[in-house]
Amino acid sequence: MKLKLFSIIFFLSINFCFAANQIVDENKIYKNLRCLVCQGQSVADSNSDFAQTLKMVVKDLIGQEKTEEEIYHFLSEKYGDWILYKPKFNLENFFLWFFPYFVLITGGFIIVFLIKKRSKKV
Repeated sequence: MKLKLFSIIFFLSINFCFAANQIVDENKIYKNLRCLVCQGQSVADSNSDFAQTLKMVVKDLIGQEKTEEEIYHFLSEKYGDWILYKPKFNLENFFLWFFPYFVLITGGFIIVFLIKKRSKKV
């Protein structure tokens, strides 16, 4: 009897642990989605009709047991990568990721070059 009770509790606890890992946090998803109607607001902060509709879509996708990555992929396919606050790194947005570093390094070289040119004149 004790062995049966122990095995039932053990298997239920294992199932609960695996189920807890698969729970998707709605609020985290809402905060990472940009409202296309409201400039600069996340879906969590917006009260627009678009944001309310997007919240319902996310709830439906969670109800279909989609993972967080699958939800982001679905929405970025439908609305483009601009809807995500943390876009994926790929060839299409390579320029956006590396342009600030390129400008910083190029500006640093220009400043060093101008300083050396001035010091040679004096």
